[in-house]
Amino acid sequence: MADFLVMDELDRAITHALQIDGRAPLSRIASVLGVSDQTVARRYRRLRSAGSLRVVGLPQARRLGWVEWVVRIEVTPDAAVAIAEALARRADTSWVSLTSGGTQIVCVTRARSSRERDALLLGQLPRTPRIIGVTAHCLLRVFVGGPIGWHGKSDFLDREQVEALTPQQLSDASREPVVLRNGDERLLALLAQDGRAGYPDLAKATGWSDMTVKRRLEQLRSSGALFFDVDVDPQLLGYAMVAMLWLTVEPAALRRTADAMAAQPEVAFVAATTGPTNLLAIVVCRDVDALYDYLEQQVGSLPGVRQIESAPVIRNSKRTGATPQASSS
Repeated sequence: MADFLVMDELDRAITHALQIDGRAPLSRIASVLGVSDQTVARRYRRLRSAGSLRVVGLPQARRLGWVEWVVRIEVTPDAAVAIAEALARRADTSWVSLTSGGTQIVCVTRARSSRERDALLLGQLPRTPRIIGVTAHCLLRVFVGGPIGWHGKSDFLDREQVEALTPQQLSDASREPVVLRNGDERLLALLAQDGRAGYPDLAKATGWSDMTVKRRLEQLRSSGALFFDVDVDPQLLGYAMVAMLWLTVEPAALRRTADAMAAQPEVAFVAATTGPTNLLAIVVCRDVDALYDYLEQQVGSLPGVRQIESAPVIRNSKRTGATPQASSS
């Protein structure tokens, strides 16, 4: 829980810089922002130790040949929090949210094989007490969110500052899935806890040398198998209302609708899915009135939308990455 409600301008600028490159040296961020190294380091440590901000390194499931599923779990209200927290502790979940008055849990899970998929969806969840129903929707195409960051998160840096912090483009254009090597699992596990973990810590976790760790991290990143994200509570950026939208869109208009939503600053995530609805979006607004305006003015004018279901997020058990452990400096 953060010990303050709203970040100031420098906090937001640092957050924006880390959203551009989660492993950018703090000295480079300080230079771009025109403040001292000590100031940026002090602000970053304060944000991280308060639980307000966390950089995480995450696998890009598609590049590794994995399949991602959005799972909607109907539960009894008395068990919702406990089940959500149990899902948040799983290494294969990306985020876990409680919606619909506390009776529905929505999470994304990464399945490396049909065996892993079936173990969770056909085995563990149906046998869990107080779970009433489970539906799963395969993520077919992500248009914004994940490796394709939410451009509405922060806009405190100008174009020159953004360009100075933007990492080089991916050098590996291969479409073949990336194969994880011995030690990669330990590397990814630590980066999911702390995306800015130093090379000595990563070397200790993997048993590699600092140079080997640095080279392998660069390989995974350049291949697109690893990306860095910033876990930050939207309320600290001034957004009090987060909602999930399940849209039914005419197939011929699906791409146009998804592209239009991806360009809207309120949209943090949008993806095409299987199931009775074919487009999932997560939107972030200032307040309830702003959500209403967005639904009426933005969603209402989208092409081919036949039906929409909206569900405010009332609790996040896990936003991204691994469930944080005891904070470190």
